[in-house]
Amino acid sequence: MKIRFLLDENLSPKLKIAVLRLNPAINILRVGDPDTPPLGTLDPELLNYLELSQRLLVTDNRKSMPGHLEVHWGVGRHIWGLVWLRSSGTIRTWAESLFIIWEASEAEEWIDQVDWIPF
Repeated sequence: MKIRFLLDENLSPKLKIAVLRLNPAINILRVGDPDTPPLGTLDPELLNYLELSQRLLVTDNRKSMPGHLEVHWGVGRHIWGLVWLRSSGTIRTWAESLFIIWEASEAEEWIDQVDWIPF
């Protein structure tokens, strides 16, 4: 199964546009889009949504998300992957990295995996 992304609300909507320019077939949504959690959704609820919707989270939230993720895993729950963006990156480098992840891997490979985009 191809990866389906969910961008955290703190990320620019321009990132979604940049990814879709690389390949419009990529299934990428942003928090606040139709059929996604609304803006302001708390991290634990977001993690539950990700598990049920089988989406990989793309975020720059390194403050509260790690603790919520540990609690989520601690009660036997799962995620379909999480990618942290480094603040030194650009929309272009992030979009290209997400495209490569989408092109080179399958969603099942990302279950309970956490990684960094190194830019």
